Amino acid sequence: MAMSDAVVEISTDGACLGNPGPGGWGAVLRYKGTEKQLSGAQPDTTNNRMELQAAIEGLAALTRPSTVILYTDSVYVRDGITKWVAGWQRNGWKTAAKKPVKNDDLWKQLVEEERRHTVEWRWVKGHNGDHYNEIADTLATTAARTLTDS
Repeated sequence: MAMSDAVVEISTDGACLGNPGPGGWGAVLRYKGTEKQLSGAQPDTTNNRMELQAAIEGLAALTRPSTVILYTDSVYVRDGITKWVAGWQRNGWKTAAKKPVKNDDLWKQLVEEERRHTVEWRWVKGHNGDHYNEIADTLATTAARTLTDS
C-alpha cells in the first residue's frame, strides 16, 4: 500500500435501553474530509453486541481494503479483537475456562471484516467530550429509541 493512501477513521458506539433490551449502534466514517454516518437498531440485544455490531458495520461499509484507525469506547471490543480472539479461535471458540465464547457470531463477523483491512484499534473514554464518539453515541441511542416510540 502506498504511503500516500489516506487513513479512514471510524468512531463506533453501541447503546442499549436496558441490558438486554432494545439496542442501537452508530458509526462515523471519515476519509479525506468526507464524513459518513451509519446506524441501526435491534429489538432485543445487549450493549456488548451493539458495540461489536458498530465496529462490524463500520468496517463492512468500506468498499476496498483500507488502512483504518477504529475508535471505540468499549474495552470489551478493543481487548477482544486485539488480545482474546486469537486464543478463542485456537480453542474452537471456547474461553480459557472451556466455555463457549459469548457473542461468537459477531466476533466471527468482526474477524472477517477486519481481515480485509489494516486496522489500528484505539480506545477512547466514552462521554468525555470526544467529538466523534459523541456523534456515534447519539446515532446509537437515537436508533435504539426508534424501537420504543409507539
